[in-house]
This record gives sequence, C-alpha cells and structure tokens, in this order.
Amino acid sequence: MTSSARGFARGLAAGAVGTTVLNAVTQLDMAVRARPASEAPQEVAAALTDRLGVRLPGGRRARGRRLAGLGPLGGTAVGVIVGGLGGVLRSAGLWLPAPVGGALLGAAAMLATDGPIAALGVDDPHRWSAATWATDAVPHLAYGLATHAALVAAIPEREAATRRPPPAVLLRAAALGAATGSRSSAGMTGLALASSGRRGAVAGALAGTELLLDKSPVVPPRTGAPGLAPRVALGAASAATLAHREGVDPVLPGAIGLTAALASSVLGQWGRSVAARRLGSDLPGAIAEDVLTAALAWAGARRAPERPVPERFAPAVDASAGALT
Repeated sequence: MTSSARGFARGLAAGAVGTTVLNAVTQLDMAVRARPASEAPQEVAAALTDRLGVRLPGGRRARGRRLAGLGPLGGTAVGVIVGGLGGVLRSAGLWLPAPVGGALLGAAAMLATDGPIAALGVDDPHRWSAATWATDAVPHLAYGLATHAALVAAIPEREAATRRPPPAVLLRAAALGAATGSRSSAGMTGLALASSGRRGAVAGALAGTELLLDKSPVVPPRTGAPGLAPRVALGAASAATLAHREGVDPVLPGAIGLTAALASSVLGQWGRSVAARRLGSDLPGAIAEDVLTAALAWAGARRAPERPVPERFAPAVDASAGALT
C-alpha cells in the first residue's frame, strides 16, 4: 500500500471521528434549544435523485422514509471522505497547527454540504440569518478540530515531514496554479516552454490564441462550471507535473495548484469587473492580467539554475570526486 493510500485510510477513520463529534454537537444543540432537526439533508437527497432520474421503490410514504435515511447517510459520507482527503494531504507533508487545520477541515466539510443545498435549489444560503449560519458553522468547526486531532494521532508530524516537498516547489506550484486560474493553458504552456522543443512552440501558439479569445465578450465567465472546471483541473495537473519534474511527491503541490487556480479564477474575475467599472473598458484589466499571468507562469515553470560550488569548497569537491573514481 502506498503512503497516499495509507494516509487516505487513516483519514477515513479520522473523518469518522469528526462526523461523530459533529452529530453529537448537533444533537446537543437540538436538546438544549428544543430545535427541530434540519430537513435539508433529506431535501438534498430528494433533489439529487430527481436530478439523476433515480426512482426510489415503494409508495410515497416508503420513499419519504428512504430519503430520511439517505440524507444523513450522505452527510456521513461527506464527513468521512473529507477526512480521507485530509489524511492524503497530511501524509504528503502538509502539517498545519490545530486552529488552522481544524478550521480548514471544517470549512471544507461545510462547503461540501452547503454547496449542494445551493446548487440544487433546496435553499439559498445568502438569505440565512446569523443564527442559522452559527447553527451550521459551530458543528462543522467541532468536526474540523476533532478530525484534525485524530489525523495528528494517526499520522505524526515526523512521519509526514519525510515526504514534504521543498518550500520552493510549493511556491512554484502555487504560481502555476494561479496562472492557470487566469488563463487555463498558462501553467502547461510555461512548463512546455521551459522544456523547449516543438511542444513549447505548439503550447505557446495555443496560449496566444487563448489570450485573444479571453477578450471576446462571447466567452463564458470563468467562474461558471464550464470555465472553472478545466482551470481547476489544469491547475492541479500543471503543479503535479512540476513536482514530477523536480522528483518530489505530487500530491501536496497538486492540491496547492488546484486551490490557487480556484482562488485566482474568482479573484481575477472580480478584479477585472472592478477595473472595467472604473475605467469604462475591460481591456486595461485584461492586459494587466495577461502580464501577471505570464510572470506567474514563468516563475512557476522555470528551471532552477544549478548553483556553482564556492571557490573555497572547490578543492574538497575535486578531492572527493577523485576518491570516488
């Protein structure tokens, strides 16, 4: 079993611990405030089965009972899988302090549960009150902290540190991901140009075509699913390709590239809209983004120059080389 598979297995167990804590905090809140159970999980299950065209057997009452089981079951699956992914990242060398790691795991689980609620039209989180958000956030924070504690116990830092890529590789992975979030071909183009040859010429031509198409008003927004999905996927792929070139484990750089691509897609779209409103045209913001994207792609893809041996160490190096021969 590979280290990533072991990390995923341990993370599943940690996610199960966190899910148990989440359920306990939720049930305690219901007991203290006499709050009714949320029907959102059941409604999400109903909307999802309808969207997929799945017909549950039985009459209306039987279908309702099945959905009442499928909803919480889906929530349990989300909690366990988020823990599994956290285990993969920790085994790849991502070590975070408990407040940061717990908050991020809780936010990831919260996004995985609230995202379908909004996407399927079950409810609109934008209309939730502060009390509703607190009711949702507190149990997920408890989940994150419990899951993180279980991950720390299952995967000690000394074990995770053995596979942690160098910080320079992680920074370059973030640069490639951010460039890809702005222009979907930027990261792979930068890597191809760094390797030279025909691939670099072809990739450069494709990137130039994208730069021109990006200015067209008919191009769909990058934050929509058709535009966002390939950017996120290519951001992870370009960062993982960089890691493979540098001879390090690609899991953590790939995750960083994915996150950076997602962030730059959203922030880039927002920045250009702000610039267009102030300047009266989208072109200045688009050109500025082109320059920034090219700089990020170059910084992320370039090969680190080999450092020359200082003169004071040269005799020792020559002597050691002679001894080896």
